[in-house]
This record gives sequence, C-alpha cells and structure tokens, in this order.
Amino acid sequence: MPVVTAPYKPGTPCWVDLMASDQQAALDFYRDLFGWQGEVGPPEFGGYAVCSLNGKPVAGIMARSGPEGQPLPPVSWTTYLATDDADAAGQAIAGAGGTIVYPVMDVGDTGRMLIAADPTGALFGVWQKLEFIGAGIVNEPGALVWNELNTTDTAAAGRFYQQALGLRPGTIQGMDGFFSLNVGDHTVGGMQPVAEYLAPGTPSHWMTYFSVDDTDSTVDALVKAGGSVVQPPFDMQAGRMAVVCDPQGAVFAVTSTPDSP
Repeated sequence: MPVVTAPYKPGTPCWVDLMASDQQAALDFYRDLFGWQGEVGPPEFGGYAVCSLNGKPVAGIMARSGPEGQPLPPVSWTTYLATDDADAAGQAIAGAGGTIVYPVMDVGDTGRMLIAADPTGALFGVWQKLEFIGAGIVNEPGALVWNELNTTDTAAAGRFYQQALGLRPGTIQGMDGFFSLNVGDHTVGGMQPVAEYLAPGTPSHWMTYFSVDDTDSTVDALVKAGGSVVQPPFDMQAGRMAVVCDPQGAVFAVTSTPDSP
C-alpha cells in the first residue's frame, strides 16, 4: 500500500479537494465510486470533510461558498502544492505574476493555506503542513495518482511555477507538447496545452487523476450513478484513462495501469 508518512517536498502536489453544491451527495457518490469514508465536518471548519481510504486521508469535500455578494465558485477539484512557508509562497506567487485569490489563512492546527491563480488563469492551492501533511495514501486504486496542468500557455506557466514554487518543467521523449513537472530529479506532475477533447474555450486548470482497478468498469459505474463522460476510455503511454464528470459537474480523470490488479 503506497502510504505517505513523510512531509511532501515543496512544489509537490500534496492534496486535492472538491467544492460541491451538495456536499452530502458528493460524499455518497465518491463513497460508492472509490470506497471513500467521510462525513460532514465540524462547523468551525465550515463542515469540511476529510475522506479516507483504508484509514488514510485521501481527499477533501466541502460545500460551495464564497464572499457575500459574489458569485459562487464553480464545482471543481483543486490541486494543492506543498510549501514550507505559505507566506513566502504567496509573495513569490505574486512576484512571478500570479494572483492571490484567497490570502494565507490558518486551518486550525492542521496547516496554513492559500488559493491562487497562475498567469494563465489556472486555480491552485498551496498547503503548509503543521499537523497534516496531506494525502496519506497515493498511487492506489481510489487514491490520487497524478496532477496535470492544462494551460493556454505552457511557456508562461512553466516559467511561473518554476519561479514561484520550484516546479521545473521538462520535456518527455516521444510526447511533443507534453511536459513533466519536477521537484529535483523527481517527476511530480505534468503540463500540456488544454486538451482537445475538452469544450472549446475551456480555461486553464489543474486536472486531478485518480487510480482505479479498471477504467472501463469505473466509467460504467459513474454513468449509472449520474455522472457523465467527457472523454471515453482510451489507451495511452501510462495505461488506460478516461475524463469524466461527477453528477454535480466536477471534471476529473480516472486511470488504470497494466499492473493494476
């Protein structure tokens, strides 16, 4: 079991969470799809639910909210990048041309966070761990396995993430237009132009990928539960994947590898 116990290195995707219109319905949907366990959290944390898989934290689900008088944010998954210092990260993001959407805030004793947008418009979070490092299990069916930036400008985005958060883009042999995102010598994510299978005009965004035992059967189960398919299952270099949409409109990807059970 790929259990994570050490803190994530700065720049590494360390957590994902979903902002849903109906929090309980989302908890029920992902419980049935991935086997997650989770319940609405305490009011002092806005009811935020930390979902677990095999007893380890795997993702968060919260109810949509926003500043009074402002439109609610979209139903979507957010990728969080690790940092040792949220305040310094916020300054670096602004200095590199990013926009701070929600400034640094304390989340009890668990950590400190902010939400930002890169210069191409992709939203992401930054997480400084205190008591909570982030996902406690990854690369396992039902858990986070990959985070990928789909952007309208790979050159600008690459410069930004390297300058602001130390994520170094690299080319991949045989995959023109696709870039790895690296922390030191370790690949922690990917970057590509906004995928052609997405609707025209789709803005820059981070895509969350979850590992599954079988991509096709997972997509079938998702559709039966009220979800929809953005890109049907297809074979790629790393295995078989599909891009899907949950019943409330959040887009994510599922992928299985040839070595999956």
